Amino acid sequence: MEELVFDNKMMISAIILAATFIGIFTEHVHGFHRAKFAMLGAGAILLTGMEMGFYSVDQAYEAVDWNVIFLLGCMMTIVAIMIPTGGFQNLAVGMARYSKGRLYLMLVLIGTAVTVISLLLDNVTTVVIFGPLIIMIARTLGVSPVPFLMAAALLSDTGGVATLVGDPPNLMIGSAADISFNTFIIHMGPPVLVAWLAVLVALKYLFKEELAETPNDWQTIEEIPITNKKVWYTSLAILALMTVLFMVHNIIHWEPWMVSALGLTILFFASRNIEVDETLEQVEMSLLLFFISLFIMIGGVEHSRFLEFLGVQILPLVTSDLLLASIVLMWVAAVLSAAIDNIPFTAAMIPIILGLETQGINVAPLWWSLAIGVGMGGNGTHIGSTANVYIVTISERLARETGNPAMAISPGLWMKKGLPIMFLTLILSSIMFYTFFDWFTAPVSG
Repeated sequence: MEELVFDNKMMISAIILAATFIGIFTEHVHGFHRAKFAMLGAGAILLTGMEMGFYSVDQAYEAVDWNVIFLLGCMMTIVAIMIPTGGFQNLAVGMARYSKGRLYLMLVLIGTAVTVISLLLDNVTTVVIFGPLIIMIARTLGVSPVPFLMAAALLSDTGGVATLVGDPPNLMIGSAADISFNTFIIHMGPPVLVAWLAVLVALKYLFKEELAETPNDWQTIEEIPITNKKVWYTSLAILALMTVLFMVHNIIHWEPWMVSALGLTILFFASRNIEVDETLEQVEMSLLLFFISLFIMIGGVEHSRFLEFLGVQILPLVTSDLLLASIVLMWVAAVLSAAIDNIPFTAAMIPIILGLETQGINVAPLWWSLAIGVGMGGNGTHIGSTANVYIVTISERLARETGNPAMAISPGLWMKKGLPIMFLTLILSSIMFYTFFDWFTAPVSG
């Protein structure tokens, strides 16, 4: 095997990578959106690569995983059509009324709905839908919304790990490793189910006092009607069709983005009164721009062979004990994802794992441990996932509006409740990884 020597192009690309990641991870300090730093890093690595001869415009274009970009864009547009129908609001209020003032039951019902929706829609979208509804319901009942808000974020983070389309890092991993929808859910479903049940049980004890409060009459919660039943039920039918197509996409030789594009196209024609321009305004273009720039930057660092150099350094651990390496990766990914954004970390790890595969290593368990780590690790802190940040933000706004500081979810409170959840799910996942390691080492492609 050719010996890799750390050279100038590796050093410069490593500096650009580190500087960009620092800018992204300290977004809350300097106030610049992370997409701006990703763009800056992409531009820097492209210009440097062109000057030093290791990266080109064509290679930068090829580095972008367009499957991820189009899939995210289409799914966000579908959600933008569904939200104004009132269907999600009707669902949340219906579950609150069904619980009849039994707070833990209400937490379980809302948490279950959030988890199920997170299997197909990304975590941020799910909490954006349910966050304001939870606050409205809690204020009507005269109870603290904190347990329900945190449950929504924690369970959406956990549930999103289960499917290929449930979390952006999953999309990146699945696309890079050519993992089908079925293969992903078959391997991630069992550990996520165990973790999800554990989270529900843990929340009962972590919020024992809050859930023991006596609420106001549950009948004061007003029902919210579905304002556009045709679009809502059509959307549900299309999501069901998309789920089937996701499950057979390898058989019919479709990329996942093609499934989402078909679903969006049908929904546009079925909802003839929907204004396309107004709907597209709701799509988070900054997130898509962030992904494109990040792919370009990581592609440049990969072409400098710096990531290959890092892979060579960890090769001895992987070859000597693959199980240990997988569990170590899971925990490292979780700890880093609790402290920083999990998307850049996933983007950096993917080419390293692909590099190990070229050395003849069975990297299947590394893909699964990475997915579990970045997903479960997001529960640890208030900045561990974008869903967490949103929940904290709306809780702080509620505290200002009501003049009650107890309504705000502080970083300390999140760590007090979220860290035990993170460690609990990681321990359970590690046990399952150890017990069923042969299952996780099965080939993932196809």
